[in-house]
Amino acid sequence: MDRSQKADAVAELNRTFGEVGVVVITRNLGMTVKQSTDLRNKMREAGASYRVSKNKLAKIAAKDTDYSVIADLLTGPTALATSIDPVAAAKVAIDFAKTNDKLEIVGGAMGKQLLDAEGIKALASLPSLDELRAKLVGLLVAPATKIATITQAPAAQLARVLSAYAEKEAA
Repeated sequence: MDRSQKADAVAELNRTFGEVGVVVITRNLGMTVKQSTDLRNKMREAGASYRVSKNKLAKIAAKDTDYSVIADLLTGPTALATSIDPVAAAKVAIDFAKTNDKLEIVGGAMGKQLLDAEGIKALASLPSLDELRAKLVGLLVAPATKIATITQAPAAQLARVLSAYAEKEAA
């Protein structure tokens, strides 16, 4: 990597750190290309990204951002999982680590808040932004559905009574 490529990588990482809601740091202990590709695809599906970066470049990129707290975690063969949704990257990383012993969760950060591996696990257990939105919409729609059911019930009962009288008279 020459100097201009390093500068581009630092600028891109710095831009990423400015946009994301969470950074999860993982340690790769001999993952195959197929496993890395699977993880990247799962991250992409969840709206997150996963990239291997040189630790020194990541430290430089994080220096003047909220994520400067992750500098001490960047040792050894690490990679960064990031997402705008604070839960997405953590969920995918934790789920993948459960089925693959070559991926270790080191820690991460949510803004200026440094998280250890247990903190990332706790974050992954929370519902995602989309799940929270769906629950909120469900809560808002439920009363309207109940009102519609209640207002239709007397009419349905009246129709059944009239139908029963009609059948009784016809017999």
